[in-house]
Amino acid sequence: MTVETHKETMGFQAEVKQLLDLMIHSLYSNKEIFLRELISNASDAIDRLRFAALSEAALFENDTELVIHVAYDKDARTITVTDNGIGMTRSEVVENIGTIAKSGTREFFQSLTGDQQKDAHLIGQFGVGFYSSFVVADRITLTTRHAGVEADLGVRWESDGQGEYTLETIDHPSRGTEVVLHLREGEDELLNGHRLRSIIKKYSDHITIPIMMKVEEKDKDEEERVNSAAALWTRPKSEISQEEYNEFYKHVAHDFDDPLAYVHSRMEGTQEYILLLFIPARAPFDLWNRDRRHGVKLYVRRVFIMDDAEQLMPGYLRFVRGIVDSNDLPLNVSREILQQNRMIDTIRSNAVKKVLGMLTDMASKEQEKYATFWSEFGRVFKEGIPEDQSNREALAKLLRFASTAGAGETQDVSLETYVERMKEGQDKIYYMIADSYAAAANSPLLEIFKKKGVEVLLLSDPVDHLLAAELTEFNGKQLQSISRGEVDLSNIKDVEEQAEQPQETVSEAQALVDRLKSVLKDQVKDVRVTTRLTTSPACLVVDEFDMDPSLLRLLKAAGQKIPTMKPILEINTHHPIILKINNEADEQKFADWASVLFDQSVLTLGEQLEDPIRFVNRLNALLSQV
Repeated sequence: MTVETHKETMGFQAEVKQLLDLMIHSLYSNKEIFLRELISNASDAIDRLRFAALSEAALFENDTELVIHVAYDKDARTITVTDNGIGMTRSEVVENIGTIAKSGTREFFQSLTGDQQKDAHLIGQFGVGFYSSFVVADRITLTTRHAGVEADLGVRWESDGQGEYTLETIDHPSRGTEVVLHLREGEDELLNGHRLRSIIKKYSDHITIPIMMKVEEKDKDEEERVNSAAALWTRPKSEISQEEYNEFYKHVAHDFDDPLAYVHSRMEGTQEYILLLFIPARAPFDLWNRDRRHGVKLYVRRVFIMDDAEQLMPGYLRFVRGIVDSNDLPLNVSREILQQNRMIDTIRSNAVKKVLGMLTDMASKEQEKYATFWSEFGRVFKEGIPEDQSNREALAKLLRFASTAGAGETQDVSLETYVERMKEGQDKIYYMIADSYAAAANSPLLEIFKKKGVEVLLLSDPVDHLLAAELTEFNGKQLQSISRGEVDLSNIKDVEEQAEQPQETVSEAQALVDRLKSVLKDQVKDVRVTTRLTTSPACLVVDEFDMDPSLLRLLKAAGQKIPTMKPILEINTHHPIILKINNEADEQKFADWASVLFDQSVLTLGEQLEDPIRFVNRLNALLSQV
């Protein structure tokens, strides 16, 4: 039947022209990947149709031979990729094609370096495979119809990539999607059957859907299959080259880079399934969005079921890409069944162990590669400590931290390395949590540890609060925060002999402590002589079972109600300022000095003063009297 066409011109998402210009210049040296991306999209569309048809067979519309066609026309200077997959509705075209990406636009542009090679990597992370076609085409026409749509209503999308596109409702009797690329000047070498076949074999031979092209003989009007169309993961590992693994990863992950590592495993016995899991070389922009699950695809007997099966991989491994193919699950498996299926629990458990085993081998045998993994995914990986109790021991060995004995801000110190370097007489693993590495590395709380030569782990990621709360010991050694409770390093010798300091009497120290308690009673829980400080006059710590100050700040910033807790003031009775205060007979001046001492200690914690003007005025008044 004939339908009334409806055509309109719409604008791309903001900044799209800048991104397209960048892609054209950054990807030009590897322009042939446009065909890989279009074929991957076509394959995904067919996979989605097969899954939807499991419960609604009518979606096949009496056409069950699923196939991808690639064609070229030298006279029209076009390349066409066609599939008979699920297709798209008008609203889906606007959402999926009219929008470059659904999140991360601002972060993407902030990350651009101006270096074409580096920016090309960023493009791969951003997930804009369809738009790679503009590298070789100056106009793209996309025609599509969603399976099962009544009245054969299709949609035609067209754009030259200059900031706008047109949408038109059309008659379209067949389901699926056709993408026509109108090539730029100078791209005629792509209008060659042998050239296109070589690209398909190089990048898309593993696609499980047949990719068909017209045979090259002039007197023949028939098609031939270009790819092997065999599921790569079902083949023996010995028959799969590294290049084939890399290209398969790029297909399932829609990434432009090779993977950092992979594991390919076949499980046999009471349950039969195959795992082919990859770790990307770079983190995607939506890594911190826990709701964005598009990592592991689930297949049942080579039939695609779903591509965001969160039951197959825990949240802290959400960066893992790949497939799981089971011979035992039902073809009509649903998300609800997955949630209650013991077989899925077994698959998930083994998949996690395989990934952790791969990372363990990498950490011991390929330390530079593991350092790359940690710099990209370490913060997310730490979420595993509170999430995955069954693998906590393996996870703990894979953790990496910055430390006072490490290479600056780089997180390269393992807990095993820390324990090996512990000083004689040391029985605990010490750590410091702060809002930033600089705040942790420069904290006055480290002074006694530096004097004793005791290493301290420096933690500054928000997730470290959860990690520290759950990981309380490692290899029989207790982990202790240096900002909570009392610290006793009396059994550890100093690195260097220190000059003898004058010893105050117990009564003198106690008298000063009592005076400070009286003045600061509304602000502190207690005042005591420090065992932490060597060069600073005072510091604030919290009781052993109170919350860490940096965690309190995080909760407050998130709008959470936080408990009212007073800190403990520790004083260094050998410091000149403390000696001066101790000799101050004027009670008002003593009170002012005590308040300044407290406020300075608040600032060293990274906290804000309630009344900074009062602090400045009080400090100025005292300094003017010196």
